[in-house]
Amino acid sequence: MPDRSAVAAALAGLPRVVDLLSARAEEHDRDATFPYQGIEAVHEAGLLTLTVSQRYGGPGGTLADTVRVLAQLGRGDASVAVVTAFTLLQHAAQARRAAWPTAGYRRLLTESRRGPALVNTLRAEPGGRPGALPDTVARRDGEGWLLTGRKTYCTGAEALAWMAVTARTDEPEPRVGTFLVRGESEGLEIDPTWDQLGLRASASHDVVLERVRVPAELALGLTAPRGAADAAGAAELALAWHDLALSAVAIGVARAAQSWLIRFLNQRTPANLTEPLGTLPRYRCALGEIEAQLIGAEELVEGLAPRVDRGEPDAVARTGPAHLLATRAATAAVQQAVSLTGNPGLSRRHPLERYLRDVLSSRVHLAPDEAVLEAAGRAALERGGRP
Repeated sequence: MPDRSAVAAALAGLPRVVDLLSARAEEHDRDATFPYQGIEAVHEAGLLTLTVSQRYGGPGGTLADTVRVLAQLGRGDASVAVVTAFTLLQHAAQARRAAWPTAGYRRLLTESRRGPALVNTLRAEPGGRPGALPDTVARRDGEGWLLTGRKTYCTGAEALAWMAVTARTDEPEPRVGTFLVRGESEGLEIDPTWDQLGLRASASHDVVLERVRVPAELALGLTAPRGAADAAGAAELALAWHDLALSAVAIGVARAAQSWLIRFLNQRTPANLTEPLGTLPRYRCALGEIEAQLIGAEELVEGLAPRVDRGEPDAVARTGPAHLLATRAATAAVQQAVSLTGNPGLSRRHPLERYLRDVLSSRVHLAPDEAVLEAAGRAALERGGRP
């Protein structure tokens, strides 16, 4: 069970953190600079280690807690929210299944007490194909490994304290596993390739590894490519956390857009009217449409999260479609807000256009629609006519 008092103390700091993030978000978006101050604020509030297990001295925050935090951080700065999300997911995975060696994880926690210690798993590779072996290769070198390859879309790359890098061995029968790499390791370079429409401050650059040394004890879960059944089950649960966590960020962005729209409608009085736009039924109905979309997305994500926490298998299976639906709803809500405001909504003098770019770019964390829908359709066929 989580330490509810510690979780509550962390959540109490959320409003101040969100205000700080909001104040700096435009600057970091414009310059595509990493929001170190924002990450520091998240850390100081105890939010960056919210999911550290109680057995390691943490509060043991749940997925439901994580969703709540990320939705609020998404209101302030989507880039900070996604960077935070991946660190929270790492700690949550360690709480469920202690894959990191005890000494290595203790080191991470010690660093986390001194300041922000960001972590992320680096899987994606340029030109990578679903189901293919990683191109990143680990070669034996004495008692350890030498890692060579390139990873792409590495959220928070320039600021990561640790990187969990997926790679294959160069053995006659390759094994696939995760190699824990320090961010300042010799042979590791950050290639600043991230120049996207949105999430511009997330520093999701490429990471290039050239014979990066990894001790044997930091090579985790080396198995044949197909893996074991229990590993597959753990992967499904990790994906469920990922789906709902990133859904929450998108919803937070959409809520920020809605808040700005409400202020605009209450203040904007065109020359041909005597009352603000918010007094017109057409605009109230359109705002109601946005509210309905976001209520649906929130109820979906916030309803599934505690069910995943309780270990309900059918809830885990539904998080992929939930991620798709929540992202679609958030995107549609922000697009409608932009259409209602006209030129002001597209001006860089206002944050609405940034919210639009950020919510559109959130798709980088979403599996292709066809893959999600095909899997959902296959599951429905296998269920037959059962509810």
